Amino acid sequence: MADKFIINGGRDLAGEIEVRGSKNAAGPCLAAVLLTKQECIIDNLPLILDIKNQIEILKSLGVSVEYLSERKVKLKADNISAEKMDLEKFSKTRMSVVLVGALLTRFHYFRFSAPGGDKIGVRPINIQLKALEKLGAKIKKDGDFYDVYREELNGAEIILSEFSPTATEALMLTAVLAKGTTIIKGAASETSVQDLGNMLLKMGAKIKGNGTHTLIIEGVESLNGCQHSIVSDHLEAGTFIVASALTAGKVVVKNIDFDYLDLFLEKLKEIGVIFERGDNQVTVFHSPNLTSAKVQALPHPGFPTDLLPIIVTILTRAEGKSLVHDPLYEGRFGYMGELKKMGADIEVVDPHRAFIFGPKNIQGVNVTSLDVRAGAVLILAGLMADGKTVIDDVYHIDRGYERIEERLQKLGADIKRISA
Repeated sequence: MADKFIINGGRDLAGEIEVRGSKNAAGPCLAAVLLTKQECIIDNLPLILDIKNQIEILKSLGVSVEYLSERKVKLKADNISAEKMDLEKFSKTRMSVVLVGALLTRFHYFRFSAPGGDKIGVRPINIQLKALEKLGAKIKKDGDFYDVYREELNGAEIILSEFSPTATEALMLTAVLAKGTTIIKGAASETSVQDLGNMLLKMGAKIKGNGTHTLIIEGVESLNGCQHSIVSDHLEAGTFIVASALTAGKVVVKNIDFDYLDLFLEKLKEIGVIFERGDNQVTVFHSPNLTSAKVQALPHPGFPTDLLPIIVTILTRAEGKSLVHDPLYEGRFGYMGELKKMGADIEVVDPHRAFIFGPKNIQGVNVTSLDVRAGAVLILAGLMADGKTVIDDVYHIDRGYERIEERLQKLGADIKRISA
């Protein structure tokens, strides 16, 4: 039996909450330590299940891991073995696929298991694997496992069929040590990709176009160790900003990187959310007068797909008919069924589009977390609901949000974890 959250809604939230390091950026940066035999120090790691799992996979390979503080770790991959990799842990998270790109630079053969993650639609890893094959990898599927062989790694021009962050990151991790030049067209430019690029540059990689959709990478003979601090999580920031707007009170959300939140904040302003921007923080006020909007998720620098579920909770309180469109994933709207149980008026038009009619009062009921962001949506709904909300399967939420119930409690939320 998984843990549950029990939320008594309607409480005023007030105080300060700090955004942690980005989960999606931390995973690829941890993989980058495999590219050198020198020490790497990574700071601002989020203390969440996916990142702990990634570190355990590195340990199983033989990477030495020393915690310098709660969020700061020193890693050294000078003596590693692919045969010892924990394939069960590898299968637990989606982010583990980026390890394939790094492992290619160290081994001529290794085996890995199909990665897991959220069930938000068809998310094959064919794009990642086909791209890596263009650099010299030979990959064969064997049931739930993949066998990877390679001789020499050589640069190539690669055109990605979609803006895939994991495909882009896996390619970057291989290309920086491949012979010659690699050009990646259609590269993703999300936070995680840019942060990985920044770390690789510190390690001595030659990358042009970091943060754009075309990357030019000149392979080098070797990379050195480095110190790197993970960028703050814009997805967590967006979640806390919305939580603050939906409840009475005044909350300061700190440690924000605005480069990845500009469009999200503009959309909130259009809807009627009241907030003030500071140097690296946002002060959010209760926002009772909200208007409907159209929101479409797009690859960066468009509206982040992971923040589309978060903004739906705001739209249930908005006057009129709102439209949300996620062309990227066809299975992401499962959480809308849970919101409807709570009283939300939502019409799912097709797997990619839904109408939200508001304003509607949300009632506390028993609901189930289906993935990381869906779980966050239910917490937000529970905070603004009348009565008690019980959320099952909160391990999904733990994969993306560090001790979220403890941090919300400090703001005045009535939320507690019940362990089975």
